[in-house]
Amino acid sequence: MGARQISAEEVGRHSTDNDAWIVLNGVVWDISGFAARHPGGREAIEEFFGRDGSQIYNQIHSPQLAEKFLGPEKKVGVIETTGVNSDSDSNKDPSTSTSVEAAEQESGSHLRPALDSIISIYEFEQIAPKRLRPKSWAYIAGATEDGLTNAANAEWYRRIWFRPRVLTGVGKANTTTTIYGRRWSSPILNSPTSSAMLAHADGELALARAFSACGNPIIIPTMSSYPLQDIVAALPEGHPFFFQLYVHSDRAEMEKLLDEVCALKPQAILVTVDLPVMSKRETYAKYEAQERQSKKKLANIPMSEKATVSAVDPTLNWDDIKYIQKRTGVPVFVKGIQTAADARLAYEYGCAGIYISNHGGRALDTAPPSILVLLDIQANCPEILDHMQVFIDGGIRRGSDILKAICLGASAVCVGRPILYSLTYGEAGVKHAIKILEAELDSAMQLVGITSLDQAHPGLVTTSALDRYIYHGQDHPWARKPQRSKL
Repeated sequence: MGARQISAEEVGRHSTDNDAWIVLNGVVWDISGFAARHPGGREAIEEFFGRDGSQIYNQIHSPQLAEKFLGPEKKVGVIETTGVNSDSDSNKDPSTSTSVEAAEQESGSHLRPALDSIISIYEFEQIAPKRLRPKSWAYIAGATEDGLTNAANAEWYRRIWFRPRVLTGVGKANTTTTIYGRRWSSPILNSPTSSAMLAHADGELALARAFSACGNPIIIPTMSSYPLQDIVAALPEGHPFFFQLYVHSDRAEMEKLLDEVCALKPQAILVTVDLPVMSKRETYAKYEAQERQSKKKLANIPMSEKATVSAVDPTLNWDDIKYIQKRTGVPVFVKGIQTAADARLAYEYGCAGIYISNHGGRALDTAPPSILVLLDIQANCPEILDHMQVFIDGGIRRGSDILKAICLGASAVCVGRPILYSLTYGEAGVKHAIKILEAELDSAMQLVGITSLDQAHPGLVTTSALDRYIYHGQDHPWARKPQRSKL
């Protein structure tokens, strides 16, 4: 028996929150009540109630993701070939509607530089605006409010200077590192960013293939474009991966996800804690406002509701970290550490590691640059570095930045935007970006006078330009909170 044929008129009658249908690539889905649980927020989906949402969906998600989230029981039928109210052809092959290809057709920028002509990470960023749709560029490149933390992440690495040693015999350097008994080609991972399909149709599949081919693990994000199982399947059998977790406000959803993750045997679970509510990302917000204006749509959602997404529980606390450890039995990192005090708490709560991050400047603006947090830990609780793995992201643009982080106590670095920019070239672009960073790391090691990363130490860098920003202890060195009368 064939699938039920549904007319556009019938789809259009189901356009309220409690009775909502949507067409995705020719299939009609019942998404009644789903908007409140949509990981990207309700506004992203409710405009397509009773309509075809294929065009927007295909820019961010793989075709399989709808069935994974909704379940086959929510499949109502297929749309009649006469069509449905939409911005796109619902019967078009979704694999032909990639962000990059569409952007090239619109801008004529398909005459891109040859990949082997790119010699630095910065070049990928220069090319990316011409390769991405405006919406994708606004989302990936944007940061919170004035973007001060985003800019400082990279700029403050430049305030750290090396103290090279000479005549140490550096004929051949070795960039490998070992974590959890597994040897990696270098201490370079991807930052777990959502919706990698914004940069390329292969999304996280290309990232998985590229990082594994280079001998490094991948961090798989909760909000990936492809199902978790598909991403793991793109890795060689038994290849290590980490999983980044957003703690869902619906704990049953979180537990279901944790069970799926643990069945695939991750190296560790990285729990994101630095974004309890959605920040004000002005570049992307401005783009969306202009889009609404061009479509003569009014945004009637209160700002308080816009500031949250269902995939993130704002009540998350340290007891939840303990619960995740107990339920999974997997090493747990806290992702989003921004002070030494919280790094110490992570150690006291038995975490296997910490991930220093300010969400790439996309959480609280004027939060400290990531490298300053690592110095804060060195100043206030250096003993925890002997017992925990330390990942760090934010501002990594050169192999020398990687070496500075390793000298100051990091186990590995994670690279965000530059990897997404390189992904506009697909798997080959990501491989090329990793190789650029590894080559720079190799030469920086030799020039500073070491041949292996276990020889790196703080004495090889000068941090005096940053030291004045470090507090010893949790309190301000001299300011105090006023105790005003309540009368």
